[in-house]
Amino acid sequence: MSLRSPLAKARNHGSARDGVHHWWHQRLTAILLVALTVWLVMAIGVASDAGFAATREWLALPWNTVFAILFSVTAFYHGQLGLQVVIEDYIHTRWLEVSLQIAVKLLALLLSVMSTLAILRIAFGVAPLAG
Repeated sequence: MSLRSPLAKARNHGSARDGVHHWWHQRLTAILLVALTVWLVMAIGVASDAGFAATREWLALPWNTVFAILFSVTAFYHGQLGLQVVIEDYIHTRWLEVSLQIAVKLLALLLSVMSTLAILRIAFGVAPLAG
């Protein structure tokens, strides 16, 4: 039998070192999204007065295409990181937590790929899909 309390046993063992990496990713994507949102607001201002053809030509400019893709991918990744924290904090059934984590990650990946393909199709002037 030990006379040490659970807190005394846990002291000086350090953290799991898992949260810092996640925390940094959340902060860096948030900072990147602030800058990209400023670009997006300016882009909407430019595109609001133009028609579809002019907006497509504007989006076809390399920097605008890159920024649009970077915004969409960063937004989905940042959202996935935030939902991961919510699921970890509030879902206590292990199988449900793991299932939701996988579903959120797959959905974020799917939406990122779909938005990237849509931006590239618009930028390159590819005809819309029939259907």
